[in-house]
Amino acid sequence: MKVSATPERLSVLSGLLIVMLSSVPRYLLEGHDTRLTLLMMAAAAVAIVAALHWRLLEDDARRQLPGLFKRLVACMLGGGLLMAIWQAVSLGGIDGVLLLAHATALGLLIHVVGLLWHRPSEIK
Repeated sequence: MKVSATPERLSVLSGLLIVMLSSVPRYLLEGHDTRLTLLMMAAAAVAIVAALHWRLLEDDARRQLPGLFKRLVACMLGGGLLMAIWQAVSLGGIDGVLLLAHATALGLLIHVVGLLWHRPSEIK
């Protein structure tokens, strides 16, 4: 099995890095120093993999990235809206730090499911 670099994978790696970094304020405020250290090490590893993935992309694939990043941002904003509604209904208010972490995670999930949903049938 040969694995090649794709712009979709890079957008997911970038989204994962955003989700990890959006959890930093929550860990800082709650005093989870050990978890924060582990999270930062994992974020550094994902950033390195994303940078290597970028270098492996061909020019045609790099041209697809702006559209995928716009879609990722739209999904994260949609995730933010959905999580704000959910928190308002279930918690009776909105916790900004919790909203940031959960909204980016939901947005990434929506982005990935959307990519899988519209993936061309390349599997044989």
